[in-house]
Amino acid sequence: MRVIGPDGSQIGIMSAREALRKAEEFGLDLVEVAPTATPPVCKIMDFGKYKYEQAKKQHNIRMHQRSMHLKEIKVRPFTNKHDIDIKIRKVREFLEDKNKTKVTLTFRRRERSHTDIGMQVMESFIEGVKDIGVIEHPPKMEGNHMVMIIAPKPELLKSK
Repeated sequence: MRVIGPDGSQIGIMSAREALRKAEEFGLDLVEVAPTATPPVCKIMDFGKYKYEQAKKQHNIRMHQRSMHLKEIKVRPFTNKHDIDIKIRKVREFLEDKNKTKVTLTFRRRERSHTDIGMQVMESFIEGVKDIGVIEHPPKMEGNHMVMIIAPKPELLKSK
């Protein structure tokens, strides 16, 4: 097997016993790096330290990832204009925090016959967030609910 020293220099090709003896001289471990190569490549290193450094790298990668969440706002077709404005402000906050937002408009009983009013409410949401949001899923009836998904604009995701 080909043996690489702790400083990265090639020690040479030797048997497994000799390589283990060499690793013990350095007080380190013999780790097989490329088992499919001919001859197999082993490196003399502190395996515990290596595992620790790998775990730290993985931890840092996870820390710098940002997962996008789906927030939800629920409204009704005959909700007051002021209350709609407050909900729009909340949707804007969600989008500024880089989260997708699902706007659900629920119809009850006879309200189902007034889907045009529900569409007007959805249009007010679209107008209220058009500068920072993109309509990912346009308003659509799903049973007793009209659902729309708004995502933050790509420029907003790149900033910060």
